[in-house]
This record gives sequence, C-alpha cells and structure tokens, in this order.
Amino acid sequence: MPKDHPSRSDPALKPFILAFLFAVVGYAVFYDAIEHRRVRNGPWQVTFTNSFSGPPAIIINQPALGIAGVQVIFPGKSLPPGESLATLDFRQPRPVPYNVPFGKCVFMDTTFLPGTVSFVLFGHEIELLPRVLVIDRQEHAWKSGSAIRVGEE
Repeated sequence: MPKDHPSRSDPALKPFILAFLFAVVGYAVFYDAIEHRRVRNGPWQVTFTNSFSGPPAIIINQPALGIAGVQVIFPGKSLPPGESLATLDFRQPRPVPYNVPFGKCVFMDTTFLPGTVSFVLFGHEIELLPRVLVIDRQEHAWKSGSAIRVGEE
C-alpha cells in the first residue's frame, strides 16, 4: 500500500527544519546585538527651565558622551503664560513637529541613540548632535557646564 503523505521521520524535512531553527536563533541573537548597539549611549536629556539670572533656558545632558549641564539661555525672553517646565528624554521617536516647552521639536532621528534632535525655541534653531551643538547654524563644541546666551549681539 503506497504512502500518501510523508511520515514524521522523513529525512527530506530535516534540513528544512534545521535551517528554520538556525534562522530563528540567528535572528534572535542579531536582533539583541543590534538593539543593544542602538540604545547603549542613551538619549538626550533636556530640561526646560529658567536660568539662574531669570530668563528661560534649556539644560542639556548626555551622560554617555560626557555632556553635562550645558545651558542655552534665551535673554530678553520670558516664559509663555501657563508654560510648564519639564525634563524630556528623547528616547522614543515621535512624528514631528510636536510641541515642547518654549517651542517645537522639528526633527528627531533616534535610530541610534543619542541621535539628532532639532528644536525651534523662541525663534532660534537648536540642534543636538553627538559631535557638536548647533545654534542658528553656528557650531559650538560641547563643553560641560558652559552657558551660551542666544540672541545677544
């Protein structure tokens, strides 16, 4: 009597099953490695607050890059009524533009953290890049604890 279907021990299926198992294990290992590389440096942390002298300011931190306490101060500006002060961490991408205190986030690429985040705050373009801080298209080297006053001539 002829067999109409392969038996469980059909040797022709073993290479396909083995290849499938290798693919699943390989996918899991590579996914984990890529995800670790993607998030290992952590996100930008930006605090929207007042500077010590009173005007609005942002304080930028990125611990993995050794960036701490970089202030961008907006002299001559005041907090909009009802504006809440906050610390935001730019880990999860969102559709842009979206509102942040003092303005909008207009670009965000967090594929590999910390990534690039761009704001328009009080009419000034602020870009956070791992290599450099860009304010109104002028590069400023990252220097922890520094304070940059924007809009002063």
